[in-house]
Amino acid sequence: AESAAGCGLSHQMSGITSAAGVLALLDEPNGKIKVHAIKKLDSMVDNFWAEIANAIGKIESLYDDEKFESRETAALVASKVFYHLEELDDALRYALCAGNAFNVSGKTEYVETMLAKCIDEYTKLRVEKSQKELAEEKSSIDSRLEGIVDRMFERCFTDEQFEQAMGIAVESHRLDRVAQCILKSGKSKAMLAHLFQLCKTVVHNRSYRNQLLTVMVQLYKELAEPDYLNMCQCLLFLNDSDSVAETLDKLIKGDVDKAVLAYQVAFDLNENQNQPFLLRVRTNLTGEDEKKETSSEKADMEVESPDDYKDRLAKLKDILSGKTPTDLYLHFLYIHSKTDLLILKSIKEKLKPRNTVTHIATVMSHAIMNSGTTRDTFLRDNLQWLAKATNWSKFTATASIGVIHRGHYKESLKLLQPYLPQDRNGGGNLGQYQEGGALYALGLIHAADGGEQKEFLEDTLKKSKNEVIQHGAALGLGLTSMATGDGELFDMLYEIIVGDNAVSGEAAAIAAGLVMLGTGNSEGVETFIGYAQDTKHEKIIRGIALGLALMQYAREEAADPVIDEMASNKDAILRYGAMNTIALAYVGTSNNKAVRKLLHVAVSDVSNDVRRAAVTAIGFVLCSEPQKVPTIVSLLAEGFNPHVRYGAAMAVGIACAGTGMKSALDLLETLLDDPEEFVRQAAFIATAMVLIQHNKEKEPRVEAFRKKIDEALLAKGDTMAKFGAIVSAGILDAGGRNVTISLLSHHGHKKMTAIVGMLMFPQFWYWHPFIHFICLCFSPTAVIGLNKDLKMPQNWEIKSNAKPSLFAYPEARKEKKEEKKELKTATLSVAKKKKPDKKEMEVEKTAEDTEKKDADKDKMEVEEDSKKPESKDDEKKEKKEDEKKPEATFEILKNPSRVTWAQRAHIEIVPSQRYRSAKEEMYGIVMLVDSKPQEKEDIVVAKAPKIGVPGVSEDEPDPPKPFRFLRA
Repeated sequence: AESAAGCGLSHQMSGITSAAGVLALLDEPNGKIKVHAIKKLDSMVDNFWAEIANAIGKIESLYDDEKFESRETAALVASKVFYHLEELDDALRYALCAGNAFNVSGKTEYVETMLAKCIDEYTKLRVEKSQKELAEEKSSIDSRLEGIVDRMFERCFTDEQFEQAMGIAVESHRLDRVAQCILKSGKSKAMLAHLFQLCKTVVHNRSYRNQLLTVMVQLYKELAEPDYLNMCQCLLFLNDSDSVAETLDKLIKGDVDKAVLAYQVAFDLNENQNQPFLLRVRTNLTGEDEKKETSSEKADMEVESPDDYKDRLAKLKDILSGKTPTDLYLHFLYIHSKTDLLILKSIKEKLKPRNTVTHIATVMSHAIMNSGTTRDTFLRDNLQWLAKATNWSKFTATASIGVIHRGHYKESLKLLQPYLPQDRNGGGNLGQYQEGGALYALGLIHAADGGEQKEFLEDTLKKSKNEVIQHGAALGLGLTSMATGDGELFDMLYEIIVGDNAVSGEAAAIAAGLVMLGTGNSEGVETFIGYAQDTKHEKIIRGIALGLALMQYAREEAADPVIDEMASNKDAILRYGAMNTIALAYVGTSNNKAVRKLLHVAVSDVSNDVRRAAVTAIGFVLCSEPQKVPTIVSLLAEGFNPHVRYGAAMAVGIACAGTGMKSALDLLETLLDDPEEFVRQAAFIATAMVLIQHNKEKEPRVEAFRKKIDEALLAKGDTMAKFGAIVSAGILDAGGRNVTISLLSHHGHKKMTAIVGMLMFPQFWYWHPFIHFICLCFSPTAVIGLNKDLKMPQNWEIKSNAKPSLFAYPEARKEKKEEKKELKTATLSVAKKKKPDKKEMEVEKTAEDTEKKDADKDKMEVEEDSKKPESKDDEKKEKKEDEKKPEATFEILKNPSRVTWAQRAHIEIVPSQRYRSAKEEMYGIVMLVDSKPQEKEDIVVAKAPKIGVPGVSEDEPDPPKPFRFLRA
């Protein structure tokens, strides 16, 4: 019987049409026959699993029999059968029992599915374990499961699939394997960059993200050449200001190259706009005279003299405070401004002069167009038109000076002196609006600068009892003291809130939120919610709702109790605040839980305002993954509720700002023709945000959109749509066409000031002056090279590997000259009949002849040395020749240069230059290392921006260009 069975099983498998014979052998008493049978079943299970499934009980009993030699093979067969039956949990259970019989290196569909299932299960258990460890609870994971995952890691290392292994390690919370992946890859920098990207996009749990970043910091330190730039970015995520200060102090004590690197780290940190963090770093950096160093520390210093160290420290502190970068960008925006004044002139001419809404929209558009450039030529040329603004329009118009002069710290008081309260107790009613607007403007100029003008604004707020001046002073104070966490200032603002004046109370509540930005002040939250339920003023409740949202900035899960309390409140304004709180708490996190909650409210809440805010908030939460937003809100954009459609437009504009994304433009294109005019308003503004810094070469739809704006201005009625069109014209050409809108920095950090500005900007729905907050969102698109003395060398260049027309400024409009039509002189019928006298004819003829001779003589004198004018055919030929010339495929850009966000991918460093950049990526401010320090440098001379105020004080005119005077 044994030999017969052996002979039967030795036949080729290709001839077998059934597994019945092999299954029958499982009933044999001989153990060797069963072993042989189970091995054969393993090889044929993929074809005959349906038959084998009927005998699954026998196979399972073989695995349970501890005396059976091929228990692991039996488990493997059972696993494969359950896999084909789509019972994946049972399949995984037996795959784990199979031990070494389960080959993780196999390339079959079964192996890949089981590995995926295994990793998913392991990841789930690891996440649960880490959560239990935080809660101080014990948990364990099946060692067999861990064994398969470890074998999977080894397989990835053998196949050099390090990124795949990194993904598994990150998801399964295996920090030891994360470090192993980086070290074994042989490409530490690239792998660390990949891990940094995973931290920003995949890891949503803050505590685990911090653990990964801590591992990264350690690995950056251990590189052959420590990467201080990326290390400090990780430390910023970890909020470890002490380590950053220690690193910077160490670098400025080194040689010149290390000092340059310290400046570069400081500039990159400043770009992230985390002012509280930068303030702590500055505080931790102490001068040599304030700090007693040990003899060993002094020995480590490579600075030539203590004065050099002090000079470096002073420069470093100026960079961290924002003064140096702000001055550099102010100079760049001033000299590179390409604002097209004909656009504003065209808008002004097309509108009715008596419409205050479109009038103030034009003033706002002008301010946005010239944000940070200090150029106000249009206002100077139209002072009589500007003077038509009255009451709150005058407040908004005066505040627009702050937008134009944003960042002009040194001359802010001189600029606004004619408008600021002179006696600080609220002047007469005639000047209250411009005084309040000037105080607001002062805050916009000094936004998030650590409270430089805090004393002046605080003093004005205390002394004035005028609600308009209090409104402006409170907003200005909140802006300049943003995120300082000043408790005394918060208490002072709260006193104004409880004064129960709607105008000043709303501004004070927002200002209090700005002061406590991101602190989550529990006492403040309780008092705010309590007073919101006591007061009857909607404006104050709305201010409190926004203040609460600002307090919860970037707090993620920690903000959930406040969100839940506000979202369950009966008052629709507090629920509106809850949506804004989700937007700020989870901004840029792509948190699924937050998105689900917002979508639920967007379709279920009874208040249109709450639904609109919920949809708009999706843009904030998903701003780190803008490509997802048009898809998510596409159905909402087609909904019946116009407020939801408005929110969908704003969400796309916020998330996709500056990207020129096709899917975003497709969605907004339909909303531009929406039957509701306020939806068209949102569509205009959002489209401008998406298309900012795009020309017709880069995105052909820009030209059509500009025409759409002009058409909207000519339409009858539609004041709200016109308002949106006018503001969108300003956003499209913002900052002299040299800025973009970005809520996240290049490294993926949240830009605190920009996010606050973007949250407050849509509040113009209730209060037009809030539109000025958009200037906080603008980021100059410049590449500025600096030497060790923080000066701009002229002879440093970068190369753009793209056609110049692709990223060029849009063409300026040409003023149409009206052709004068020659009018035919009317002659009476009587005059026709009368024949002229011969003498008269002779006199007229001689007069004409003499005129012609004189004209010809003059013409000959003027054109004696010049060539004859070319014919029209020659001009056409020249134009055709110009068109035939192929456009250059690259462009060399001088220092400082305009580089748009889309252009960054095409930028490279020009080789063999005198200066070498301290970082590889060309964006923002770039520190340069001089290879020939002994030679003289050619420095770009910074031109002082304008400080004149339209209609009050004028700038000195620029001196004429050099010329030579010649006597006639």
